[in-house]
Amino acid sequence: MDLANKTVIVTGAGTGIGRATALKLASKGAKVVINYNKSEKNAEDVIREIKKLGGKAFSYKADVSNEDEVNSMVSKVIEIYGTIDGLVNNASITAQIPLDDLNSVTDQIWNDIFNVNVKGMFTCTKAVVPYMKQQKSGVIINMGSVAGVTGIGSSIPYAASKSAIHIMTKSLAIALAPEIRVNAIAPGAVNTRWWAGNEDKMYNLAGNLPLEKISTPDEIADCIIFQMTQKSLTGQTFIIDNGQTL
Repeated sequence: MDLANKTVIVTGAGTGIGRATALKLASKGAKVVINYNKSEKNAEDVIREIKKLGGKAFSYKADVSNEDEVNSMVSKVIEIYGTIDGLVNNASITAQIPLDDLNSVTDQIWNDIFNVNVKGMFTCTKAVVPYMKQQKSGVIINMGSVAGVTGIGSSIPYAASKSAIHIMTKSLAIALAPEIRVNAIAPGAVNTRWWAGNEDKMYNLAGNLPLEKISTPDEIADCIIFQMTQKSLTGQTFIIDNGQTL
């Protein structure tokens, strides 16, 4: 997909990977919708940066786990831009819980993480699919994690949610073909605010990395751009982990 003049929604776009992706999309000429839930100031900062680039963007507050809010966001996108060509399902949450501390993993934590990380991505996908089907084209990228491959991450519910996303990506790729392509990214450790105050844990979880580095949000965003523009790619999860899983 040529990104020039295409409309792309990026969820959780105020910070980290979402922010980097939104800026790269704008630099390619895409019209970007900056979704946020709590990071309003960060979202507005991204809008300002995009406009400095001469790009088009607007922000919209919506909790991706709330179907009514998601549907309202999608309706606003159609009202303003008339179409939706791409969706980057980036919004995710976690809980920092040692893997062997089973007693701290409450029902509420399970529900919160799965409602955002899995059901939220499905809800956003369901909302945009009718418009993509109507125009017979579209691309959806889901944010997974290497935790969903190895089982090692910030918590067991988080790792389980990301594994579910990887399988859901395959299911959606089959269900929505040939008009819509669906892929996923599974980053290893990435230097974002998620690990602020937990940097030691990040490096311990990453282990002995062959490339001896932690990924940046920009590097993950580059892979998202590739998945969006490679027309022969669907149902794939790219592991970007500096060799962590070797």
